[in-house]
Amino acid sequence: MSDINNIDKETNENLKNEEVNETLKDKQNADSSEILEDEQKLEDEEFEELQEDASSKDKELEEMKILNSKLKDENEKLKNELDTVKERLLRTVAEYENYRNRTAKEKEGIYSDACADVLKDILPALDNMERASSIDGSVEDLKKGIEMTVRQFKDSLTKLGVEEIDSSGEFDPNVHNAVMHIEDESLGENSIAEVLQKGYKKADKVIRYSMVKVAN
Repeated sequence: MSDINNIDKETNENLKNEEVNETLKDKQNADSSEILEDEQKLEDEEFEELQEDASSKDKELEEMKILNSKLKDENEKLKNELDTVKERLLRTVAEYENYRNRTAKEKEGIYSDACADVLKDILPALDNMERASSIDGSVEDLKKGIEMTVRQFKDSLTKLGVEEIDSSGEFDPNVHNAVMHIEDESLGENSIAEVLQKGYKKADKVIRYSMVKVAN
């Protein structure tokens, strides 16, 4: 009887051990399954992160391509504008150079024309002087010829708008050049005592200052 009890006891212990083992085995399987699930979840999350990162990089790359295209267009636009400005500048420089040359020629032409007009009015006086100097005659005849020539010369100056500077009265530094100074009680202060050389002007421009002697 004791043996039977021992057998039953051993059997029960074996059954308990088997149940414990099964329980441990089920727990291990459950733990393994949870670990596998967690690992799979982590892998899925990592894969999603990689996909998001790849998508983000693709988006950045696309944005960079768009930006690069815009920069190329802007660079091309600026290059065209620069070429236009360069062309305009070169054209302006060429036009200015042509204008400067044309103006210089025009000034030279105006000066030549002005000289020609002046000489055209003065040359007849020179002709009369040459004729007078070649004619034999008395001093009186020569004097008359010179007076005629002087009158003709003055007429020529009048035609050219040139007039003699008035040197009577007081000294005016704007039109007179004082080269001598004297004391003379018969004359007023700062008066012109004598004209040593006549001066001439055209309108308001002095051609030659009157050289004078000033008193007091």
